[in-house]
Amino acid sequence: MNVRPVRSIESAAGEVRRARFVSRETARLLPILLPTALVGFALLGVAIFWFAASGPGAAVLGGVLALLLAATFVEAHPVPIEGISSEGISLAAVFIVGTGVIYGWAPAVIMGFLTRALIEIVQRRPLIRLSYNAGVYAVGGAAAGAASSLGANEAGVASLLLQVLLGATAFYAVNIPLIAAIISRWAREPFLPLLKRSIYWTAVPFSIMASVSLMLAVLWERSPLLAIALVGPLVAIALYQRSVHSALKAMRLALTDPLTGLGNHRHFHERLQRDLDKAQTDGFALTVCLLDIDNFKQINDRYGHPVGDRVLAQVAARLRQGGEAFRLGGDEFALLLPRRDEHESLSIAQSVIDRVAETECEDAGMVSISAGIATYPQHGVERSELVRVADSALYLAKEQGKGRVRAYRPDVLELAELRRLAEGPDRAARLRAAASLAHAVDARDAYTGSHSYMVGELAARVASRMGLDGEQIELARLAGSLHDLGKLAIPEEILRKPGPLNEAERLVLERHPQIGFRMLDSLGVEPVASWVLHHHERWDGDGYPDRLGGERIPLGSRILLVADAYDAMTTDRIYRSRLSHDRAMAELERCSGTQFDPDVVTAFKVEFDRPRRPELVVLETG
Repeated sequence: MNVRPVRSIESAAGEVRRARFVSRETARLLPILLPTALVGFALLGVAIFWFAASGPGAAVLGGVLALLLAATFVEAHPVPIEGISSEGISLAAVFIVGTGVIYGWAPAVIMGFLTRALIEIVQRRPLIRLSYNAGVYAVGGAAAGAASSLGANEAGVASLLLQVLLGATAFYAVNIPLIAAIISRWAREPFLPLLKRSIYWTAVPFSIMASVSLMLAVLWERSPLLAIALVGPLVAIALYQRSVHSALKAMRLALTDPLTGLGNHRHFHERLQRDLDKAQTDGFALTVCLLDIDNFKQINDRYGHPVGDRVLAQVAARLRQGGEAFRLGGDEFALLLPRRDEHESLSIAQSVIDRVAETECEDAGMVSISAGIATYPQHGVERSELVRVADSALYLAKEQGKGRVRAYRPDVLELAELRRLAEGPDRAARLRAAASLAHAVDARDAYTGSHSYMVGELAARVASRMGLDGEQIELARLAGSLHDLGKLAIPEEILRKPGPLNEAERLVLERHPQIGFRMLDSLGVEPVASWVLHHHERWDGDGYPDRLGGERIPLGSRILLVADAYDAMTTDRIYRSRLSHDRAMAELERCSGTQFDPDVVTAFKVEFDRPRRPELVVLETG
């Protein structure tokens, strides 16, 4: 049996290579390729001498020639099989092993070498390929013939069965490791995992072909003409396998990217959901890694789309070695890493980036990729959330210089986004930055609607009512939009918990003002950062984080606290329904002088205690 070696090289390296690329790749393969080819040619020379010295008669020569023709025919028409990346499994092993059992090791070597060499010559393949492929067959034939001779001590069925078993096992034991070795060397993939996969997918076909080799030996012993009866079983095997393979191929087309052979966008989301369901049931980690080719548009613009397509295929080949890989579209890829935590996934992603960086892709030269990772349950529990935060991590990797991997970190990532959006030349850009981050906060918080936006509008209205100037009013609006920015670093299960928090959870949640302050402080947007830091301080000094009281609390923070409390009370929560405007206003008045600044409550009441609903007033003026 043979898993078409190189078609091992060919399928791994691709059909078309520039001379300089082939030369470099060939140099890397020489430690495996050269010894195999030399041993193959040496065995061929010794086998020809040995066979000629034995004085074979016309019947033997005719039999060997017939088997050679049969082996060459089936070698030219391999049987496709699932899980094998080459063109398929060749049934030539049936005849090579059969020749070893019937005629001995020397004819098996000659047949093995010529079977593959003839195909390579007809297909006009390079000499280096012919040498390696034919060498593998020659070594396999020698192993099959020598091993089968060990069981030829006695006549009878048991002896013949032992001969075929030993010969087929020896051929398999030589063929599969040599193929795995050359592919592993070219693809920089670990040898043992590749060998295990090859054995897994070829064990059953090997057993079937060993039984066919036994049938060949039995029929040949009775009469070579009877061996023609094997045509039926061999054709049946080939047709059945081709029909199965075609059906599977048709099913995969809907889930496969045709350019790279990776799973497509639909397949990625289906597989992610399936793995996520299993991770939630079994309690293991699951990491999503999103990758993007750096400056890919420049490659397409400078070298053309055909070169860009070849770059995509080259990158895809490297991704397959890191985990289950997908192409999401354009130059965007993904890896799914079940049972891998953040630390392990960072290492895997970095190894993928390194492998791509070492590969020169056609005329485009050296190519780099960036990656971002997010891990369940640490960074999210839902499919869309994991993809979103992994994409944020990828964005950070791009911003920090490309060609690197970053894990999701809420405080760092959203700060980077704020920096990017706030670099505009005017105040409008800063407001757009605030709005962008406010949407991110609202998406994760337990409120419904646009809580951050509403708090900003309420705060601006109260600041105006209290007589603050235009700049202070706009700062109040900005602070209101960003007051819960620190919640981006709070675990999802705490923000969305359908009930009161326990003490430990409450302490975690109460860290969000400090986190928001750290994210805003370096941007130079004071007093907004300080207002956000103290927006949960109470008038009676019983708030957090610094237990400030009275007028020691910045006025902007006192305004934010009232606006935040009102919108929270009048918004549906996970564990309670909203309060009416009148009940919320009554609660503000009840807590005036203890939790809230009395002057701020008075200004709020004057501004909003009107016949129309305050929510509508806010929306009209916002």
